[in-house]
Amino acid sequence: MSTGWAGTERAAGSCLAANDWICGEYIRSRSQELTDATVQHVWITVASVLIGLAVAFPLALLARARPRFAGPVLGLTTLLYTIPSLAMFSLLLPFFGLSAALVVTGLVLYSLTILVRNIMAGLEAVPAEAREAARGMGYGPARLLWEVELPLALPALMAGIRIATVSTIALTTVGALVGKGGLGNLIDDGVQTTFKAQVLTASVLCVLLAAVADLLLLGVQRLLTPWTRVRTAEVKVR
Repeated sequence: MSTGWAGTERAAGSCLAANDWICGEYIRSRSQELTDATVQHVWITVASVLIGLAVAFPLALLARARPRFAGPVLGLTTLLYTIPSLAMFSLLLPFFGLSAALVVTGLVLYSLTILVRNIMAGLEAVPAEAREAARGMGYGPARLLWEVELPLALPALMAGIRIATVSTIALTTVGALVGKGGLGNLIDDGVQTTFKAQVLTASVLCVLLAAVADLLLLGVQRLLTPWTRVRTAEVKVR
């Protein structure tokens, strides 16, 4: 949007001419722009979290199987999380250019510290007696992991995915630095042109996306871990 937005929009509605924070006319007239930005925001977030999970899972398994690697893995993922986004994108720019891949890669790196820690915490919380019972029934390492440990670790794993998703939705806006920030593009453009309705609307949509994503993932967690609801009901009865 150009800096002369006020002049071109003056006839569209009083709230646009007055540059109000809350403006229904802006939402109606720019619905396609808002939709496109939201779709971009969602797919960047989903891709980043899924790729982050695919990378974090083997790292967590390596750290658990080889305790001497646990410190370096956790230290490296934590270090990556502390790098400012501007510096992170600058370091990745020579490899990916000004593309969505640049933003996704940066977000994947940021998600690792949350995902790796939660996967490890979930696996470590599996009761030793459950492992011993499975081994006594002839379960090998792979079957033990997939059929016993992972199901029992799901609450912690899903908690990590929820935190990583909400965090990624917020961090995706930083992608506006390279023009691939979804709703962040609108926020950045609105700030530069002092377009109040655009800044507020895009910001509210980011918050709503985070809230909806968290609720959806919480629902998935409850579906995948029905025994936790039974346990909670038993505690309440007691």
